[in-house]
Amino acid sequence: MTVRPETAEVLPVASEKGVVEERFEVATPRQLIWWRFRRHRLAVASGIILIGFYLAAMFAPFLATSEPTKGEAQRSLMPPMSIYWFDDSGFNPHVFGTTGKRDPKTFKRVYVEDPEKKYAIQFFARGFDYKLFWFIPSNIHLFGVEGASADEALFLLGTDVQGRDVYSRLLFATQVSMSIGLVGVMISLTLGIVLGGISGFFGGFVDTVIQRVIEILRSIPTIPLWMGLAASLPREWSVLQIYFAITILVSIFGWTELARVVRGRFLALREEDFVMAAALSGARRPRIIFRHMVPSFYSHIIAASTLAVPEMIIAETALSFLGLGLRPPAVSYGVMLQSAQNIQTVATTPWLMVAAVPVIVAVLAFNFLGDGLRDAADPYSQ
Repeated sequence: MTVRPETAEVLPVASEKGVVEERFEVATPRQLIWWRFRRHRLAVASGIILIGFYLAAMFAPFLATSEPTKGEAQRSLMPPMSIYWFDDSGFNPHVFGTTGKRDPKTFKRVYVEDPEKKYAIQFFARGFDYKLFWFIPSNIHLFGVEGASADEALFLLGTDVQGRDVYSRLLFATQVSMSIGLVGVMISLTLGIVLGGISGFFGGFVDTVIQRVIEILRSIPTIPLWMGLAASLPREWSVLQIYFAITILVSIFGWTELARVVRGRFLALREEDFVMAAALSGARRPRIIFRHMVPSFYSHIIAASTLAVPEMIIAETALSFLGLGLRPPAVSYGVMLQSAQNIQTVATTPWLMVAAVPVIVAVLAFNFLGDGLRDAADPYSQ
């Protein structure tokens, strides 16, 4: 409430609640979805985590300290190194070199830190050559060690049985596995929207054929079928050919559920006034479908896509873990987990199971993000 000095008249002032309600009434659907999504803190945190995953995948060569396929038998199954942050001079991150020797009783290779070999960790160090984004040549890495090559002295997550740096391989595996999830979902999304839209919009014989195909595909056990199809791939195929083949395989059955959802929404929308008005105004059928009908539930499509990505990642990981998907020298989460198939690995070299951690984190983050988007899809609900 305010008082005007000349007339001492009491004037009402718009309350904060009224301003918020007016802002809510004039907001666009995208703004409403974003405001509601921001309130889902777990979904926001999951989105930030996934952005970190894809940034790590994009800059994997820059973040890595060693080439993913470079190994050395003399450092086989080396445990993760300890980073020492301080020394007598103060803050000085460094690692010590390691000396390996054979235990005469167990015949296992044992690694002991050598205090005489001290390597200071420095940022933006030079290392192996790579091409950032596949076309920018460089040899600068986020960090390395002073006085030695990083791929000979720095193993933050240890090494595998062939002496390859697990940390660097994990970064390149993120690049492969996370991209398969995105590419697979894009293929499934395209098939689901196109075939589901055609089925729901036209109906009749076309609808019957597409629905019977969906029912046949959904009735086939996926894991045995994936195993059979993956096993049929020629062994002489290159890594790139197998990559695209696996991506297509995991996408073949991912579109059926989305197609049914799109079909149901099209059946409900094709009799709406705005669809009839677009048809009467002379709009062509593709424009009616993709310009008027699909945008009316694109938020649900986004939510369904985020929930489908972890399924793609798990499918690729399972196939590669069983030796039927990507094969060395390709690097993915499943390929890395192949070395952790026995209880002896779990007991003696547990760091080889580190690839399971990003799989779990990524799958949970995608599911939480999908839940948040699904809740935000109906911004008018209380």
